Amino acid sequence: MTKKAKASSLNIGSFAAMKAAGEKISMITAYDYAMGKCAVQAGIDLILIGDSLGMVVLGYDNTLQVSIEDMIHHSAAVRRGAPEAFIIIDMPFMSYHLSSIQAKENAARLLIGGGANAVKLEGGSASRVEAIKAIVDCEIPVCAHLGLTPQSVYKMGGYKVQGKSVADYEIIMAEALAVEAAGAFMLVLEGIPELLGRDISQSVKIPTIGIGAGRYTDGQVLVINDLLGQTDLRPKFVKTYSELNSEIIRALGEYNAEIKAGTFPAEEHVYYPITNIKDFEK
Repeated sequence: MTKKAKASSLNIGSFAAMKAAGEKISMITAYDYAMGKCAVQAGIDLILIGDSLGMVVLGYDNTLQVSIEDMIHHSAAVRRGAPEAFIIIDMPFMSYHLSSIQAKENAARLLIGGGANAVKLEGGSASRVEAIKAIVDCEIPVCAHLGLTPQSVYKMGGYKVQGKSVADYEIIMAEALAVEAAGAFMLVLEGIPELLGRDISQSVKIPTIGIGAGRYTDGQVLVINDLLGQTDLRPKFVKTYSELNSEIIRALGEYNAEIKAGTFPAEEHVYYPITNIKDFEK
């Protein structure tokens, strides 16, 4: 095991070294300044600005409506809270699908405007491989994403586990090797059987990050709102570490009750209370 690098010095080489040493990599999504600060203080290795913000922050039914401007806005906020963290930013739907030139231009916009260190895109088809090659050619690190790719929700007919058949296993395995060959420095694997997650992780030299991909990937990622108990849907792969929504609702309810009862604000919350008006200086 290698000694873990400080968050301020982590880079794509650090993650490769962690895989080689068998050291697990921790990733979390974050969407604002406060959660960026919390992730760094908790020692999380890297932060993903996921287009999942469309569902957990903006209230959309899926990720397809998220814009480049949305991604830049939230990534820049996280960067202000985590100035030294390694940040990966999602390329939203249709920002890299039309041409290599489009992929390059939008990757640069996201990286520069959002203050990120790398971009992530979904899929392993021939056109996605070409997009990865084009972006890497611009010296921009790319994280690939295979398996259950949320931007393909309509094509997949919902958020369903992928790679269950032998044929699908072979397709996703081939895509993993292809995105690695194209220059991706990391690979997110989502919603696949544990066997496939293990086999891909053993077959590629780049680190793999699982979300619903079993125990044998090189690291794990969760959506921060899922982890904190702030979402209603709880997929099988989610572990909830806190029921934060319940605590927020309790606190707001107590606040509301004290306002109604006239007990807030109390004297200690008031500037120059009338009971001590003699202390007021004009």
